[in-house]
Formats: sequence, C-alpha cells, structure tokens
Amino acid sequence: MNRAGLDDLAAFASIARTLSFTRAAAELRLSTSALSHKIKTMEARLGIRLLQRNSRSVALTEAGAQLLQTLAPALEEIDGALDRLGQARDAVAGTVRITATRHGYETVIRPVLPAFLASHPKAGVEVVIDYQRRDIIAERLDAGIRIGEKLEQDMIAISVSAPLRMAVLASPAYLAEHGLPQVPQDLMQHACINARMAAAGQPMDWDFERDGREIAIKVSGPLTFNDPLVMLDAAMAGLGIAYVIEGSALPHIAAGRLVRVLEDWSAPFPGYFLYYPSRRQMPAVLAALVAMLRRRRDQT
Repeated sequence: MNRAGLDDLAAFASIARTLSFTRAAAELRLSTSALSHKIKTMEARLGIRLLQRNSRSVALTEAGAQLLQTLAPALEEIDGALDRLGQARDAVAGTVRITATRHGYETVIRPVLPAFLASHPKAGVEVVIDYQRRDIIAERLDAGIRIGEKLEQDMIAISVSAPLRMAVLASPAYLAEHGLPQVPQDLMQHACINARMAAAGQPMDWDFERDGREIAIKVSGPLTFNDPLVMLDAAMAGLGIAYVIEGSALPHIAAGRLVRVLEDWSAPFPGYFLYYPSRRQMPAVLAALVAMLRRRRDQT
C-alpha cells in the first residue's frame, strides 16, 4: 500500500485550506518550489492527482476533496493532542523542594505562599529548614536559598530578596554589667555568642564596615549555636552578645528586650539568593515560584 508521510499530508491540508501554494508555503516555512515538489512526490507515490493547479489558481480534485474530508479531523485531533502535551509540560503542578534557613524561609518564601498556592492549586512547596550546605542534586532538591554563599560552578544563583544587614545585640542587663562596645575590636573583651552554621569548620567571623573600612572579627565566648533564634534567646537571657540578621531581632529591640550596638558599623549586603543546578532544566513549578519571589523583591 502506498502511504504518504504526516508532513506531506499536513502540507496538502494547508494548501487545500488556503487554496494557495504561496500562503501554504509561508505557513509551513518552506519555499514555494519545495512545497510544490513535496506535493508532486506525494501524488506520484499515491498514483493519483489531488490538486488542479495553474499559474493563477489551485483547486481540489475529487480525490483531493475526499482525502481532505477524512484528513482534516485527524489533523485537528493530532494538533489538539500536541497542544495538550505542551500544556502538561508547562503546567505549574507538582511539588517544589527547597532547602532554606529559618530566616530565609520566613523572609523569602513564607510571604508569597498564600498568593502562590492560590494562583497554582496543583502546586506544592516542601521546605527543608537547615543551615548546612546541601547537595541538592544528590538529595533530590530543586533549589536552595542562602545568603552570600559560595556556590559550586554548576549552580545558577538568582537574587530573591532586598539587601540585608547584620545586628549586634545584647540585653540591657548584660550591657549594664559589662559596658557598651564602641568599636568592633571591643568585642574581643566580651562574651560573644558564636555561630557555627555547618557541622565542620570554624565559627563564623563577625564582619563590619564603615566609611569603606572592612573589619572581620573572630570573637570568643562560652556559647556556640547553629540557630539564630537560640542565639537571640541566649542574648536576651544576658549570656552574651549575639550577631544575627537584623530582621529577626527587630521585635525584641522594639520591646526593649535587646539593645543594638555598633549599628554604624553594619553596612547592607546582598540578601538571599535562590540557587539551582545549571545543567538541570528549571521545572515549571519552580519557575513560577521564582517569578513570584522576584516580583516581591522588586516591590520591597
């Protein structure tokens, strides 16, 4: 049995619908001569003429009209199936898995969750709260959210928050007993609450900047934590001076539970970044979440 390819049948249907080789060729992104050759080859394979054509017009033969009557619904069904596949590919559905610190979650993700879930009812968000670097490929995570972290070369980083500042804090009782530090170097004489955000490595330095001068202080003290909320609790209990992201401390400052010191040494720095593997195509659900995060960042 002689058979025509799907491309040839689609070409014939386009000509039959427009009754013009020129318009059909433009739709199919072919030259007129290439389209004419395609139809002649198909007619030769079938052994029957489908189109009557001259220099001015194109018309269907009886066989061509019969073929079109059968072919048109089938092509429409195929186009619909392909469209549905495309919609399924681009649909915002499924669960996006993200690793974030607690403050990263509260600052970046939590504010957009109501709008995101309302806009995409088939989407879900799973957040893993931790402070260590995660191998998001090995752990089958879609993305991570961190501050100023050195990322692997195969990661793409996207800014998703406004700039942030750090805050140095202590309770009124602690400062009344031990005095107020005037410059960052004074912290060396105080009980500072260290932060170690990974299972290994040294406690993090406390970074300061004023008038273009940058200082990194290695503080010391009897306490070390990996959670800023615990650090704030220790500071409020008068156990030392804490160094945390400004936003997490503002309610305690406003309530008088903590006093901020060395504020003029706290310069803004780039905020949170969402990162994901460059060799992995971004899922539609993650792309939709990133778009919403960036819109919120631009509005703040």
